[in-house]
Amino acid sequence: MQHVDLLTVGRIREGYLTAGINEYLKRLQPYARVRIREGPEEKVPDHPSPVQVEQILDCEGVYIRRHLSPGIYTIALDREGAMLSSEDLAARMADLALAGRNDLAFIIGGTLGLARDILATADLRLSFSRFTFPHQLMRLILLEQLYRAYKIQRGETYHR
Repeated sequence: MQHVDLLTVGRIREGYLTAGINEYLKRLQPYARVRIREGPEEKVPDHPSPVQVEQILDCEGVYIRRHLSPGIYTIALDREGAMLSSEDLAARMADLALAGRNDLAFIIGGTLGLARDILATADLRLSFSRFTFPHQLMRLILLEQLYRAYKIQRGETYHR
């Protein structure tokens, strides 16, 4: 069974997102051990300078870096990353499991994204779309896609 950590920046504020996240966490229980770890989110000024952006990303990255265990397969969510289909994600996760890589970390940054060093050292930079989504919503979307991936791997009905 795979162990999946979601390393995230910020807390969920909306009840409807919390309800959806909790639903998918429950659905994922037969397939993987999923844990969400929430790091602090820095306040972002209305028009941050490039230096302020780097400082904010570095501060938010401290928590993420601290919770990345050596040997864990890291997947950073990044709008500029590789786009995979649901089937491709399912296959990639199955290949990792076959290779004995059962500890995965999906990293979701804050409003400004992720620090450059986190993106540079990730095993995979994954994009869900060229659209920009709120980072709180990405948690729900990611959990749904993980659930879909496990259902695809097992040939169970859900994915159409």
